[in-house]
Amino acid sequence: MGAKAKKALKTKLKKVAAASQAAEKKAAATTADFLPLEGGKERKIPEGKQAEGSTAKATVLYIGRIPHGFYESEMEAYFSQFGKIKRLRVARNRKTGKSKHYGFLQFEDPEVAAIVADCMHNYLLFEHLVQVHLIPQEQVHPKLWRGYFKYRPVDRVLIQRKRQNKERTLDEHKKLVQKITKQSKKRQRTIEAAGLDYVCPEIVGEVLKAPKKIKFAED
Repeated sequence: MGAKAKKALKTKLKKVAAASQAAEKKAAATTADFLPLEGGKERKIPEGKQAEGSTAKATVLYIGRIPHGFYESEMEAYFSQFGKIKRLRVARNRKTGKSKHYGFLQFEDPEVAAIVADCMHNYLLFEHLVQVHLIPQEQVHPKLWRGYFKYRPVDRVLIQRKRQNKERTLDEHKKLVQKITKQSKKRQRTIEAAGLDYVCPEIVGEVLKAPKKIKFAED
């Protein structure tokens, strides 16, 4: 390639780069359809492709790889900018209430559901590539929304308080005192092994054996 050809190629590349930059600036100037959570570039919803087959009327979405902290209220606030949400469910552990990092979302309009599936699939959200798929109507489980419970944080302080303050039988109380006494003796041995001159205070409430005979004072 000669010097003139190289110069012409460089000029052409500069023009193409300038045109692409101008197109990006013009696109950024337009109003965005939805805003990302992490301060990224505003995004426009692509001109939708018409859904085909059984997904044409699908309104339920499967959402996988949900990041920690992105729960019901956050999902509702974010996805409501696309359209009206009918139902929302995050799969949770029934014992602990912790998220299983997947859930289901239902829009009232099937076109909105198709657009969300197209825009949000493999979208980077809090270092997670969110997986969003349309579920055809015939594949939606009839019990999907049944038995849904609203998550309430577990008050573990209240649970421990009730456990400690419960009424105990005499045998339960004896076992509790024996356990505390054993721990106290072990602590005392550790202190003595460290060369410290300290005596642990006596345990209050120790259950003593009843005397075999009770002597009454003479009048």
